[in-house]
Amino acid sequence: MMRLFLYNQTINKGGKIMAQLSLFLVVLLALVIPIFMARFNVNNVPTAVAEIIVGIVMGSSGFNLISQTHDLSFLSNLGVILLMFLSGMEIDFDLLSKKNNPKSRSQSGKVVDPLPTAGMAFAGVAVMSIILAFLLNKFGLFSEIPLAAIIFMTVALGVVIATLKEKDILGRPIGQTILLTAVMGEVIPLLLLTIYASLHGGNAEKLWLIILLFAAAIFLLWRFRQPYDWFVKVTKATTQLDIRLAFFLIFALVTVAETVGAENILGAFLAGMVMKLLQPSEATKDKLTSIGYGFFIPIFFIMTGVGLNLRRLLAHPEMLVLLPVLVIFLFLAKAPVLAVYMHKFDKRNAFAGGFLTATTITIVLPTLQVARRLHLIDQIHSDVFILAAVIVCIVSPIVFNSNFVLSPEDRIKQRVVMVGANTFTMPIIHDLHDNWYSVKLFTSDENNFNTFKSRADINLIPSLTKEELEKAGGFDGDIFVAAMHDDKLNYALGKMAKEAGVNRVIVRQMQPDAQTINDLEDNNIEVFNFSNVRAALMRALIESPAVYQVMTDTKNVLYSVVVRNTKYTGRQLMDWEFVDKMTVSRIRRDDAWLSPHGSTVIEPGDEIIFSGEFETADEIRQILGKQ
Repeated sequence: MMRLFLYNQTINKGGKIMAQLSLFLVVLLALVIPIFMARFNVNNVPTAVAEIIVGIVMGSSGFNLISQTHDLSFLSNLGVILLMFLSGMEIDFDLLSKKNNPKSRSQSGKVVDPLPTAGMAFAGVAVMSIILAFLLNKFGLFSEIPLAAIIFMTVALGVVIATLKEKDILGRPIGQTILLTAVMGEVIPLLLLTIYASLHGGNAEKLWLIILLFAAAIFLLWRFRQPYDWFVKVTKATTQLDIRLAFFLIFALVTVAETVGAENILGAFLAGMVMKLLQPSEATKDKLTSIGYGFFIPIFFIMTGVGLNLRRLLAHPEMLVLLPVLVIFLFLAKAPVLAVYMHKFDKRNAFAGGFLTATTITIVLPTLQVARRLHLIDQIHSDVFILAAVIVCIVSPIVFNSNFVLSPEDRIKQRVVMVGANTFTMPIIHDLHDNWYSVKLFTSDENNFNTFKSRADINLIPSLTKEELEKAGGFDGDIFVAAMHDDKLNYALGKMAKEAGVNRVIVRQMQPDAQTINDLEDNNIEVFNFSNVRAALMRALIESPAVYQVMTDTKNVLYSVVVRNTKYTGRQLMDWEFVDKMTVSRIRRDDAWLSPHGSTVIEPGDEIIFSGEFETADEIRQILGKQ
């Protein structure tokens, strides 16, 4: 009896050691894999795919050094919840607005409207996915048609965004179109999965409650974000209220989702969407991304690989037949994307973009996890789907990076609408950098139109009323400038533009009174005060001639940029490789101005005012502002 007891104790102790070893190895691999990829310049394979492959090698398919344990299962489940949360935060709601998603010319010279183009592409994907799912069923390869269709139409939003960022094309027509296609390829399959799981889980009667509940939650948090603004003001380094709020949203919506019969991944995804609607700061996004991708999400991907049993697949020859079919079908499902893109973009880049949308790993994994839990798919079929998704995720980014060619500048520029064709506005239009701004000029004065039409693209409208400006697209811009010679008219135009929802409104005032200035500032309208500007320039010339020269120098330029490139955040100014080519004047952080020093550490979202030679400063602005 004593021997049996000692034997059981030894077994338990050995099991604990193996569990601790498995946890140690997973955490070690999460650290080593990106270091290895950076050291050997492995850029074409997404890190998530590399982590799955390493998990396969270290798990039951390979050396069998890592096993599924309670702790690793818990961390892996938390990883998939954070993955879905961060995926929800990736959705840019501004892209879904017609006003913020204007028609632009692609590199092939064709006019592109990203939202309808992406919608047409994804509609084709949905139809093709259903057809391919029926074919799988017809040939006896897989019986669950809805599940196969959902998997075929998914797109890995995280992989797509990372690839587009590396190519610096998120601000171009093709980049925005691919991004919107990927957003639809993540949101729509996830909603379909929720409906599918509810029907098979016996919760069909609660479907309306799920949709109604989350629609109401998103709407309310979209409209009433004052509590979050207050959180931001009172947060401290020791409390980190923004992060606590994020985790509260995750667990609250995950709990509610499970209570009403939905999947926890839908709750996490919607929590990410809600967090996005609260417009968190760049620093908050950076911290949440660090928590997710820094620890929990790599564990999920590695354990996905560990759970794959390739030896079991080899023991079932019929599964080996299914694998190449699934790989081909995952590519074929995105063929409509290629067809739509070919009509709008350069053929080579359209081909590359179509392949990029074939990446599917991030939604496929939780989808299969849900299907296994509901016993809608067995483990071996799940393994085949995962392996097919891994193969596609290796091939797609490689094909994209090998074929996509960065074309001349066709970025979606900031749209400036200027009212008033006169000697004041003409030099401004010509001096605005063409790489950054597209300008539409309006006038109702036929004499001015005839005088200046040869020098700029001017739109002549009958009158400067709200109706005429709306009809001509006068409020369809990012920046509205009222630059007439009449202060009262500029004031009225500025109020019109703000009421129409223009983000930034600038009003020219030559001799304003204090009440007018205060009224404009209360309405968040910026004032260009002629008197103040002239006095400031004269004072600068008297007190600081060098400053005056910087402001009026035609060879140098004064720029403002919000630092979004994480390669340059968390570092001292003196460590930037181009710091000797720029002069940093001020840094704005959280509405406070800082005096820059070489030892100043730049944080995400800092706004830097700097000057430098025109071409160099333009390049620096582009580098620092790139996400």
